[in-house]
Amino acid sequence: MVEWFRRSDVKIKTTEKKNIAEGLWIKCPQCNEVIYNKELEKNQYVCISCNHHFRMNSNKYLKLLIDNNEYEEYYNNIVSNDPLKFESTKKYIDQIKNTTKKTGLNEAVRVVVGNINNIKTLLCIMDFTFIGGSMGSAVGEKISKGIDKARNDKLPLVIITSSGGARMQEGAYSLMQLAKTSSKLALLSEKKGLYITVLTDPTTGGITASFAMLGDIILAEPNALIGFAGARVIKQTIGEDLPKGFQRSEFLLDKGFIDNIVDRKNLKNKLSEIFNFFGYSND
Repeated sequence: MVEWFRRSDVKIKTTEKKNIAEGLWIKCPQCNEVIYNKELEKNQYVCISCNHHFRMNSNKYLKLLIDNNEYEEYYNNIVSNDPLKFESTKKYIDQIKNTTKKTGLNEAVRVVVGNINNIKTLLCIMDFTFIGGSMGSAVGEKISKGIDKARNDKLPLVIITSSGGARMQEGAYSLMQLAKTSSKLALLSEKKGLYITVLTDPTTGGITASFAMLGDIILAEPNALIGFAGARVIKQTIGEDLPKGFQRSEFLLDKGFIDNIVDRKNLKNKLSEIFNFFGYSND
């Protein structure tokens, strides 16, 4: 079977979507535009036709935000150790090993210190490619230590969220991280530290119920899914149809749950503008 895709005035021929499957071309899930992968990369993984923001991993956010992609990473020795010996269709410990091998990451969050427009910043970046960005005990510990470091070193703190929520394989250990990270942020607030969250698609479950919505400034990427319970669960619970665009960035901005929606291409400058406003200089 041969299929044709039209991009602007150029026809792109593929055989059984082989090139799309191989990653040479990517089809936008929002407008169905077919985009050459290199062109998408140059545009920070934002659709050139409809501005749909594709999900990015932590490496791409580091490249986007950190000056010259030069940073120091912390707490890589903190990893999950399967406290409940959880086993379903596969063992949790094997899932961690396989995901580590596949992604090159040791957990679903990275904690780094680097410059954003010459302003030294502590940045925590969640990575959805690692077990859906879920938060277990190791993720909670890394973020907590990152918050402590930002407080002690008087650095602005930025957390980029991308997560399905708490990690069910760790049960109550995972849920405890909601209170742990929130209490650490309370200590940061007491010291008048600056905390900015950047909510990306998706930010759901226990992440939304804890540190994601506690920022002094809460930014979000366009059309990001942000919420606690799923829309279907909510609809079944309340027995009513939900508003159009429910749990998307634009809806939350309209209702006052977030402060601003920022296109990815503007994110670095927006962060440094906020830093400067709150007295963090690039001296």
